[in-house]
Amino acid sequence: MSKEFEDWAMARESLREELDAINRYEARINATDNESLKRVLQHNSDEEKEHVAMLVEWLRENDPTQNKMFEEHD
Repeated sequence: MSKEFEDWAMARESLREELDAINRYEARINATDNESLKRVLQHNSDEEKEHVAMLVEWLRENDPTQNKMFEEHD
């Protein structure tokens, strides 16, 4: 397995983990009535969303086929 493939795989796995974390935070936000806890959880969710954006950007810059799909998808 090439180093390039390993890097892409790590980025994709990290992306999946970040998306899972967002789902968990959003579920907790919806499950609580405590506004101060909601703010903390929303902050955490927003940080995970930033991580998603960073990983997608990295994949677009480093995986030409993935970038092409972003540009050409229906």
